Amino acid sequence: MKILVAYDGSITSEKVLAVAVSHAKAFKASVELVTSMESGDEKHMKRIQEAERQLDYAIEKCERNGVPCEKHLLIRGLEPGDDILKFAMENSVDEIMIGIRHRSRVGKIVFGSTAQYIIFNASCPVVTVKGDVKSR
Repeated sequence: MKILVAYDGSITSEKVLAVAVSHAKAFKASVELVTSMESGDEKHMKRIQEAERQLDYAIEKCERNGVPCEKHLLIRGLEPGDDILKFAMENSVDEIMIGIRHRSRVGKIVFGSTAQYIIFNASCPVVTVKGDVKSR
């Protein structure tokens, strides 16, 4: 079994990674850590290096827990939702894990929602992990 983790180094993606490690252990699965960037020329080198550093950190976390994993920094000129779904299809991923956070209705209309796009268009199960849980 292959689990794709959409990872960007945020607090939310750390929560996603923790759930993915649990799933991978339970199902004897491997983890595909994926970060998608639309562009990556010379002026984006700092962002690329930071993304690589974050992916390396996630790899270490998986390996410390005995979970086989690979990292993938995708820079293919695609919107992140399309890029993640294309990668999932190309690599026969069995499950996609993504983080979600609360957005206002206007925020969703103006900026769209990568998570929503993935949920509605994925050809495999999608597990969502809440990132911004507000205390009551």
